[in-house]
Amino acid sequence: MKMETVDLYTPSGERLAADHDRIPWDVYPRPQLRRESFLCLNGWWDLAYGDKFPTDYDKTIRVPYCPESLLSGVHEVPPANHAIWYRRTFSLPEGFRKDRVLLHIGAADQIADVYINRCRVGEQHSGGYDPITVDITDYLAEENTLEVLVLDVLDTAVLPYGKQKYQRGGMWYTPVSGIWQTVWLESVPAEYVRELSVVVDEQGVTIHVEGVSDGSVTVTTPDGEMECDLQNGVARVDLPNPRLWCPEDPYLYEYTITDATDTVQSYFAIRTLDTRVVEGVPRLCLNGKPVFFHAVLDQGYWSDGLFTPPLPTCYAWDVEKMQALGFNTLRKHIKVEAEQFYYDCDRLGMLVWQDMVNNGEYSFWRDTALPTIGIKKRNDKKLHRNKHARLAFEEAMETTVKQLKNHPCIVGWTIFNEGWGQFESQRMYERLKALDSTRFIDTASGWFKGADSDVISEHVYFKPYRFKVGDKPVFLSEFGGYSYKPEGHVFNEKQTYGYRLFSDQTAYMDAVEELYRKEIIPAVSRGLCGAVYTQLSDVEDETNGLYSYDRRVCKVDEARMRALAEELKGEVYR
Repeated sequence: MKMETVDLYTPSGERLAADHDRIPWDVYPRPQLRRESFLCLNGWWDLAYGDKFPTDYDKTIRVPYCPESLLSGVHEVPPANHAIWYRRTFSLPEGFRKDRVLLHIGAADQIADVYINRCRVGEQHSGGYDPITVDITDYLAEENTLEVLVLDVLDTAVLPYGKQKYQRGGMWYTPVSGIWQTVWLESVPAEYVRELSVVVDEQGVTIHVEGVSDGSVTVTTPDGEMECDLQNGVARVDLPNPRLWCPEDPYLYEYTITDATDTVQSYFAIRTLDTRVVEGVPRLCLNGKPVFFHAVLDQGYWSDGLFTPPLPTCYAWDVEKMQALGFNTLRKHIKVEAEQFYYDCDRLGMLVWQDMVNNGEYSFWRDTALPTIGIKKRNDKKLHRNKHARLAFEEAMETTVKQLKNHPCIVGWTIFNEGWGQFESQRMYERLKALDSTRFIDTASGWFKGADSDVISEHVYFKPYRFKVGDKPVFLSEFGGYSYKPEGHVFNEKQTYGYRLFSDQTAYMDAVEELYRKEIIPAVSRGLCGAVYTQLSDVEDETNGLYSYDRRVCKVDEARMRALAEELKGEVYR
């Protein structure tokens, strides 16, 4: 770390760091497919660097925090191009094993292999944001040694990487390597529910089950329980009086699937999304009514855990603090979170626009400087022509949709952000629409237009926001970014990154309010459907958050922010 940076702990992280023996993230990590079987393997593991099986593990690390983070106990960037080796021992509790034993790793950045008792298990996993599951049954002994090899070369030309960079600074952040989500075991019968997929309409839901064919589905409704048959892996649930999910009433229908050998619990919600012309302008609608996506950009970084919040409750803390400021939407920016995040948004009623994670090389002139002065149209068929990178992005996009599509909170997908890694956007739009036709798609957030998109999407930071009503809903997918550095809560005291700088908190709040009153609120009645303020919290050099990086200081006035939110809502329905 550079000398000018400061170690910052969140309140939750400070408590965790002081409790050496606490097992972090010891909660069931898969809210949409729950079983009673759960054995958490988080905690202190052995750690080593090197290309071969270590002869000596000379470090310890607190899983699931990456080695670069404060909470890992390591707090260093691993040597470039060296594999990271993890090791711990375990034995199964009495009565735990049913038939098969599955090892789950929520996410490991970027390429991972699993070894049980020095035997490689399963295939190599590639991708830093999606879960790993391997069947370890045939390799188990009474006492077991689990080793996980993770290689992260941060190859921007191939695998999706987000905002990580070895030379962090400005809008680029400290890289994240290795395991960064929960490691756990479950035991399942020989035939078990592997995956659930729900297709929602205005009257109910169709549930598709992978792994078992026949059984029953019991749904808990406000009027009592309903039971229907699962036949050939499909169940249809018609609801007499559907209770629609929305931010004001985020109602979730709990249901249980039971077959001869397996029982799982999950949930769904009933809500619809479409575009309608209202009083002459196209509007984005939720449950048939226009909604203004009053949003904030959410990078998903914590000062002490980086990719990983100190505690599972930190996700809900962020959501509730943004709701207290009047926001109803988060734009999850170039990162896929642990499922706990989306569950908290589902149950708390926070709408989410989910970005795909970019790959491809970034160019300041092509991707920032020229578009900022207005050069935003470019044919992207020949951009980023590396066939391996294109394939990796497309596969990651498909994985992200499959992983998250059952969450009602997600209302929109962003494919490309500001040209980073952008290629063949028309084909990518068509591909994503085929994967999920139920949500809005922002094909090219910010610039490099040309392909189909469900919204007209702009980023405006350095000039007044003006727009013309078109044939599609208008979405201001980034704006603001004002910077204020609260003393004692700043990661980098010498460097500041933001789009307008303030040294006084009152002046900062006044400027934020003026921005909304002069540019955003007047635009809503003319057709603006959403606006994404940059951003939820500071992140390293970026000091343009509504909260400080350590989540200890709210820089804005809650009452004034809520008043702005009420005015925005009023403009939609006036």
